[in-house]
Amino acid sequence: MKDSDEQKVEQITITALITTYRRPQSLVRCLEALKKQSRIPDEVLVVVRDADVGTWTSLERIERRPLILRMVTVWVPGSVAALNAGLEAAKGDIIAITDDDAAPRADWLARIEAHLQNDPRLGGVGGRDWVHHGEQVEDGARKVVGKVQWFGRVIGNHHLGVGGPREVDVLKGANCAYRRAALLRVGFDKRMLGTGTQLNWELSLGLQLRRMGYKLIYDPAVTVDHYRGPRFGEGQRDRFEAEALTNETYNEALSLLEYLTPMRRLVFMIWSVFVGTRAYPGLVQWLRFSPREGRLAGKKLQAALTGRIQAFNAWRCSS
Repeated sequence: MKDSDEQKVEQITITALITTYRRPQSLVRCLEALKKQSRIPDEVLVVVRDADVGTWTSLERIERRPLILRMVTVWVPGSVAALNAGLEAAKGDIIAITDDDAAPRADWLARIEAHLQNDPRLGGVGGRDWVHHGEQVEDGARKVVGKVQWFGRVIGNHHLGVGGPREVDVLKGANCAYRRAALLRVGFDKRMLGTGTQLNWELSLGLQLRRMGYKLIYDPAVTVDHYRGPRFGEGQRDRFEAEALTNETYNEALSLLEYLTPMRRLVFMIWSVFVGTRAYPGLVQWLRFSPREGRLAGKKLQAALTGRIQAFNAWRCSS
């Protein structure tokens, strides 16, 4: 048979990218899961803060085979700086990202590769993260996942998605993969505030890729187990911090202001200030939760409004 008559499948390479900070035991579990992949990554990059002695010590002791494991040092705090350092060092055609406190299931990379290999218009793919609370696994079923509603409300639910693959607006950082060529066009948004996890970097990235014409697919069959380790810096779990809430709200609002059309942008600004969400409250949510939370509800409202004002000023100056 002539070569021209053969149906050739393009071979693509995969970089698994993990950013980590002070969670060495979780990181070891993640790396062990990558060793068990039916499609072994072509390289694994672990981005480590320079001062994170415990993680560096753990990595020196770990058995690397069959992985090709490389470490990347980052000196600037925050997930965005770590992700950009990993992107700069990565060699793969696909950059598959997971958290250090997650453990991808054995077919994770194989399913990611199948999606991105079969659709050249696809910029990214992600899936469900099964959240563990001790011995309990959070269960549930949501069909609407990763969408931005017309007025700017963001629906997550990545940890609860069911059904078949579908197009979305945003993927979750614990379980996502992108074409390296697409990432190089936009990078991870350095404007995101915070020195820890910098929540909503995924929203900024997803909406930038969508504006450029890329598709994003959420497939619940692309799965990781997520053990939700402790956070460090601002934004620790289950504890209110005004600065962290301001930063999160800013990151979300700035991403949306740049993405929405002028009419939708106006509606979003009005809705977010007067209604908002439980996570990023407006006046209606403040009234809703004041009887239960007292002064705390007012502090959350103030922090969220501060973030929105800062985001609006930043967007206006860049427009």
